[in-house]
Amino acid sequence: MNNKLIAGVLILIAVLIAGFILLGNKSSTGNVIKGDGERPVKEFSIESFTEVIDGKYYPQFSQKEITVNKGDLVRIKVLVTSGMHDFKIDEFNVYSETPLDKEVTIEFTTDKSGEFVYYCAKPGHRALGQWGTLKVLE
Repeated sequence: MNNKLIAGVLILIAVLIAGFILLGNKSSTGNVIKGDGERPVKEFSIESFTEVIDGKYYPQFSQKEITVNKGDLVRIKVLVTSGMHDFKIDEFNVYSETPLDKEVTIEFTTDKSGEFVYYCAKPGHRALGQWGTLKVLE
């Protein structure tokens, strides 16, 4: 093989590895954006979908963990790409229907610390794995 071909293959491999690393590092701490003047908004984007594996349906969220601080204003943008879903966090009195192919924005303030479950309340979805953990640090 000539040296130009080897160099080209090595560059291609390096680009692919960098791409996989960047795509695999979705932050569970979200993006901090300008808030309401008192505090920043912690913003997250979550995809809600249903996987079909061997003919069985498995509803899922794309992000399984979100970490914020107590007192943060949290904005979660949910986009349903397949199936019928909603979004719920009992302890913060958060509930929203999430229609197919429409991004829904959910906002709330974390007034207590701890670990809380966010989930889809459609029958059977939580039991099939459509849930995640909201970690609120003191």
